Amino acid sequence: MKDIEQILREGKPELPDEGAFLIETNARLSKVEGIKQEVDGERRRGHRALLIALAAGLCVGILLTLLVLFYPVPSFAEDLSALAKAASALQGHKAFLFIPVAGCAIALSLLLMNKKGEVL
Repeated sequence: MKDIEQILREGKPELPDEGAFLIETNARLSKVEGIKQEVDGERRRGHRALLIALAAGLCVGILLTLLVLFYPVPSFAEDLSALAKAASALQGHKAFLFIPVAGCAIALSLLLMNKKGEVL
């Protein structure tokens, strides 16, 4: 069995021309840099889209909340459905109903923004 050192001495790898090697290495590095810029741009666009969606959701939620508060649906005494009973029970406390919903939305947005490696 041959010694490892002897095997390495016998197998002389061919060294490429130094100029061609540097040109090829620079070409590969520029390709990698281009891919890195595309990934960074994609990440920025995803982050921007997330912020726009968050702002749009907050605006729509605020507008709908104001619409519900200023124009409540009149309740009729003969309507005895479960939804009507729940609406009449929450009539005085409907402003507090949106606090947990808003808290969940804010927590979800913070959670999604804190995950640095993942963009939805």
